[in-house]
This record gives sequence, structure tokens and C-alpha cells, in this order.
Amino acid sequence: MIQRIQTIYLFLAAITSGALIFVFNLWNSIKEKIFVVNLFSKEEITLKVIPLMFFASAILTFVTIFLFKNRKLQFVLGRIIILINLFLLGLLIYLSLTLSGEALVSEKGIGMFLPILVILLIVLANKAIKKDEDLVKSVDRLR
Repeated sequence: MIQRIQTIYLFLAAITSGALIFVFNLWNSIKEKIFVVNLFSKEEITLKVIPLMFFASAILTFVTIFLFKNRKLQFVLGRIIILINLFLLGLLIYLSLTLSGEALVSEKGIGMFLPILVILLIVLANKAIKKDEDLVKSVDRLR
């Protein structure tokens, strides 16, 4: 059902992955703040993959909200979203360690930690989905 707690977790994860990337920056260079959407204008392919993965995570999370009748598929999509965000987190860590111009002072932004928040929210949603599925199975055993 759409009024369950996992819907709130999934909605917060979709907002985090889709909207907060416009608010929080990934890192600050001397010249400018780098946001996720700014990476589309970069030349490296690894930098162009990051916004696509954020948007894919947000869209997939939003679609997962409306699959409340199929809890097994909702649970599997939650795992896929977790994998996307783990890969995204690894890519962001790699880029932060190999950021060009590190001889100059640059600061990492809070946007680097958004995939961690999304992973946490999806894990909580999957836990609630699993709890619902177990409840339905226990009721079916009594029939």
C-alpha cells in the first residue's frame, strides 16, 4: 500500500538522489563550486556518468514507490538501487582521490555523501518491505 513507511523512505531517497544534487555541491575548486549537473559539460566520460547514475537512481526509486502490489519486485529494485549507489559512491571516491589540481586547495562538498544517505534510506525501505512480505506470508499460512 502506498501509505506504508517504506513509501516514505523511498520518496526521501528519490528526493535525495534527484533534487538535492542541485542544492549540494560535490566539491569546491578555487574558481567555482562543482555541482552534479556541471559534470555534463566536462570532457571525461567518467564525469558524465555520475549525473546519469544519480538520475537513474532517482527515477528507479520513484518507480519503485508505485510497485507496492509487487513487493518482491520492489525488494529486488531496492537492491539494484543500492548497487547503483555503491558504484556511484566508489566512482566519487575515486574521482576525489584523483582530482586534478589537488596541488591547489579544494574542498569536498556534502554532495559526495548523498549516495550514502540514499543507500541508508533504501536499506530501511527494504527492511520494511521484507517485514510486510513476512506478515503476508504468515497470514497465508493460517488460511
